[in-house]
Amino acid sequence: MQVTEGQLIAPQGARFALVASRFNDMIVDRLVDGAADTLRRHGVPEEHMELVRVPGSFELPLAVQRVADTARADAVVALGAVIRGGTDHHQYVANECTKGVAQAMMGTSVPVAYGVLTVETVEQAIERAGTKAGNKGAEAALSALEMVDLMRQLEA
Repeated sequence: MQVTEGQLIAPQGARFALVASRFNDMIVDRLVDGAADTLRRHGVPEEHMELVRVPGSFELPLAVQRVADTARADAVVALGAVIRGGTDHHQYVANECTKGVAQAMMGTSVPVAYGVLTVETVEQAIERAGTKAGNKGAEAALSALEMVDLMRQLEA
């Protein structure tokens, strides 16, 4: 059986966009740092990375879609943090964000790595933004690297 899978390498000339929420920036900035650091460590030069900021996680899908539509990046890393509050609002935001980001990826065929935290507490968010549970922004960047390589192999 022939196996095709992406590698954790930065293909020549690959460009990456990080689309990040400003809401909960104490957490999201750590995700951005983790994603950018991971891309750098895998050979992506600064000039091949772009950071696009949106107000909140609900707005991520539209910006992800626009970045993908304009071919500014070979992959997009969506970064945000949705933390439970006193109402069900977080569920609506998380659900629509997830659905919209997936639709943007499928509609454009541009890989989108999902680095949006959906957690119960600020403590859980902190754990996933660079402490006990690793950095989910870094993990999303690894996914983006692998998918760009895989997509290039599938085009050949």
